[in-house]
Amino acid sequence: MKKSESLARIARALERIAPVPAEAPDFDAATAFVWHADPDKLVPVAHVSRVDVDLLLGIGRARDTLMENSLQFAKGLPANNALLWGARGMGKSSLVKAVHGALSAEFPGLKIVEIQREDLPTIGRCLALLREAPQSRFILFCDDLSFSHDDAHYKSLKAVLDGGIEGRPDNVVLYATSNRRHLMPRDMIENERSSAINPSEAVEEKVSLSDRFGLWLGFHPCDQDEYLAMIRGYCDAYGVEIDDETLRAEAIEWQATRGSRSGRVAWQYFTDLAGRRGVSLS
Repeated sequence: MKKSESLARIARALERIAPVPAEAPDFDAATAFVWHADPDKLVPVAHVSRVDVDLLLGIGRARDTLMENSLQFAKGLPANNALLWGARGMGKSSLVKAVHGALSAEFPGLKIVEIQREDLPTIGRCLALLREAPQSRFILFCDDLSFSHDDAHYKSLKAVLDGGIEGRPDNVVLYATSNRRHLMPRDMIENERSSAINPSEAVEEKVSLSDRFGLWLGFHPCDQDEYLAMIRGYCDAYGVEIDDETLRAEAIEWQATRGSRSGRVAWQYFTDLAGRRGVSLS
């Protein structure tokens, strides 16, 4: 075999191994996108699953703070990365999507891009693509962000959030949700303290990621009155008629069978109620 043919075969093999450069998407085609890696691409989302921001009750302080931060960002002003942490089912991811939906009508250049936790090692390539679209502003959204003891994905995120040479593009802000304030289990942090040669350095390495979020917004379990108010708000918004006494009895029984009370449980009960009353939620 000639030397030139061997070189050509090697070149073709390398092309197959190397990731194909992502094509610049048409950012005018949608307001929401999902990042897929290998091959890299941003897929437009025609319809985002979300509720109106006014229907998210019991989280007023977090809602107002995130709305103000997002408004600053949409206007081209400085804004912080945000970590929404706390009780499950209390509207963390719903709030991110609802805030974007509320602002994108007034600021069509504001886009939301969802990235999966397992794709974090490719976040640099995603940001490089977003950096090339300075006419748009991007909320990079990672839902249910958390790490285990042998998970090194957080290192990819640390350099992007703060400390890397390039840093985060001016037209990108990161919003993440997690059930854990420090993104890692408490027992894992305690284990680092007890087993490391230098306990303080080991712990700092693990928890410093959450410090790179300028906003920490806590979500806590709702009480029964807030739970019932959420359901009543859904009923009023979607035109489902039910008297207060029946709603209270059914909703409390529903939460008892689930063993928990949250915004998610409230929506699940309301979905069942709307179906029984013949009301479409589309």
